[in-house]
Amino acid sequence: MNRVIKHTGSKYPIIQAPMGWIARSQLASSVSNAGGMGIIETSSGEIDNCKNEIKLMSELTDKPFGVNLPLLFLKDDSMVKFCVDAGVKFVTTSAGDPTKYIKVLKDAGITVYHAVPSLEGALKAANAGVDGLVVEGTEGGGFKSPIEVGLLVLIQSIKQNTDLPMIAAGGIVDGAGMASVFAAGAEGIQMGTRFVSSSESPVHANFKNKIIESGIDGTVILNKTSKPVIRALKSNLTKDIDNKGYMDMTAMMNIKDLYFDGDMEAAPALSGQSTGLINQIKPVKEIISEIINEFNKTCKKMGNTRF
Repeated sequence: MNRVIKHTGSKYPIIQAPMGWIARSQLASSVSNAGGMGIIETSSGEIDNCKNEIKLMSELTDKPFGVNLPLLFLKDDSMVKFCVDAGVKFVTTSAGDPTKYIKVLKDAGITVYHAVPSLEGALKAANAGVDGLVVEGTEGGGFKSPIEVGLLVLIQSIKQNTDLPMIAAGGIVDGAGMASVFAAGAEGIQMGTRFVSSSESPVHANFKNKIIESGIDGTVILNKTSKPVIRALKSNLTKDIDNKGYMDMTAMMNIKDLYFDGDMEAAPALSGQSTGLINQIKPVKEIISEIINEFNKTCKKMGNTRF
């Protein structure tokens, strides 16, 4: 059996990325109801709101869902305890050392996948005792490793060194992309940009349309020699940041004005290279259905290929 499906309990091994402010019950429940795995974010730092969103999920879906815990950004263990008390069954951890809360989560019967951008990070997570990995290639949007390693290379290098199940993230929007990472060793996919541009996504139409309009060269990696390193859509703001060569977290202060008011110059619009593969805003159910159909057709075609 596919280990990611076994761990998540979802119909399909398609996970929605835990995007700050965006990955809340409206979007996450739509993903879960369509057979994927909706994830509630906590990286926004709006702890009370995030707790309410987790509670809302049980009203909006009877399907499995998970929660992301960005370890470096948690002020204390209150969100960890809340997940345990709320009966959450699946957690992804990121931005930090999973050793910090792994025992508490595992003792509560929670399955834990840790997000990693490198082979080194994968081996550390494996030694910490996680159940699986979310493997993030440089193609993906949001916060990145300054060392740019493509997803297929990263998956294969990790596969050579550990047998943990992998969820592949970065540049995947369709069934062909899903089939390619499965061929490399993944057992699931995580999508952010594709779900940001879905009908159920809570972001402003300006953001969705900018994703649709952008090509495969429509994003840029910023701040490579400092922190945070991010991949975002090209805009006047991101061009200025790129020219300066640096930025700090204050550049992200007005991100909600971009997400929900549609001011595309208010902050860097976190997006992956997959913008060039997305040409239409679609309902989540349609996105997932099309991916699974194309994945199955691609695998059948490849299975009949011989040399």
